[in-house]
Order: sequence, then C-alpha cells, then structure tokens
Amino acid sequence: MCGLCGILGIEEHWSEVAGRPETFAGRKQAPTRRQERLARISITNSVLAHYGLQLADWQGRSHLLKNKVGQTEVVDTIAAIWPVAAQLAGVVCDPLDPDLLTRLENEQKRTDHGEL
Repeated sequence: MCGLCGILGIEEHWSEVAGRPETFAGRKQAPTRRQERLARISITNSVLAHYGLQLADWQGRSHLLKNKVGQTEVVDTIAAIWPVAAQLAGVVCDPLDPDLLTRLENEQKRTDHGEL
C-alpha cells in the first residue's frame, strides 16, 4: 500500500461507539469516530503529562508523541505509545505510579467541583 492510502485508511478502535452503534443503543447520540479519537487522546494526555509528554492526532490515522525538548515520534496506535513514551521520557511510564494516580484523582475532584 502506498503511504497516502495508509494515512487515509480508517482503522477502527475496539472501544469506538461510532463503529458499533447497536452495542451502545442506550445513548441519545453516538459520537463520531473523530470525536472518540480525540477523547482517547485527551485521556491519554492526562497520563502522559505526568511524564512531560504530549500526544496529538496526525491525519486521523497515527499519533505524534513529543517530549518537552521537542523530540517527536510517529506512533500508529494507542497501545504502541507506551514503549515510545518511556524512550522519550527516559523513564518507565507506569500507569499505577502512586504520584500519577494522586494527581489524576485531584484533577477529577477539581473537575467535579467546577474548578477547571
């Protein structure tokens, strides 16, 4: 496949409501694939920020992962982000890190109270 076709192709994520509306029939309005992708990126960025990293969408097909000094890597899937994140951060990105979990809990509390 040429590079352009690879970028333009659509690859479904297992968690997408848009790809399986019958599974999520109780929802009033199903989000688009794009909305779901951006939501996954937002959630992932909540974790990656703890390690000084940021994830962005690239053409709706891949992701751009960058660190504080601007090093950037193209990553195809959310699952493939974690080893690259560890490389760019210079540490293992542990989703069960107590400091990370405390920060995420505090952010959630502030969001629940309308502080963000």
